[in-house]
Amino acid sequence: MMRCLLLASLMSLSSLAWSADAAGVQSELLLKTQQSWDGKTYPAYPAGQPEVTLLRITIPPHTALDWHQHPIINVGYMLAGTLVVENQVDGSTKTLHAGDPLPELVGTVHRGTNPGDEPATILVFYAGVVGSPLSTK
Repeated sequence: MMRCLLLASLMSLSSLAWSADAAGVQSELLLKTQQSWDGKTYPAYPAGQPEVTLLRITIPPHTALDWHQHPIINVGYMLAGTLVVENQVDGSTKTLHAGDPLPELVGTVHRGTNPGDEPATILVFYAGVVGSPLSTK
């Protein structure tokens, strides 16, 4: 139920953000890209029935996620804490803080690590098709 309310709220805010007639409404572009954070161009969307997923992920202090990859395009938005994302292939890293967007890697093994003393919380939006996994190890 809470997820439905969150999604409905986001959809309502999205439509309001584009309405030029709504007094006092502000819209701030946080991210518009065709590339992941490592500069690689995103692949085409897969064929099939579209399915979107929104996760709130909280990573405890001093914790590293398992190495994984995403078969579909996704983007994150840091709500709290610090997160260091690391590309296993070339060793590149990117440090994120609250308020930072993250155009995630697709098809490249990577992980996130919370080096801080507080939990790191990130919202992640996935744009895939029915039946596609969000990530694989």
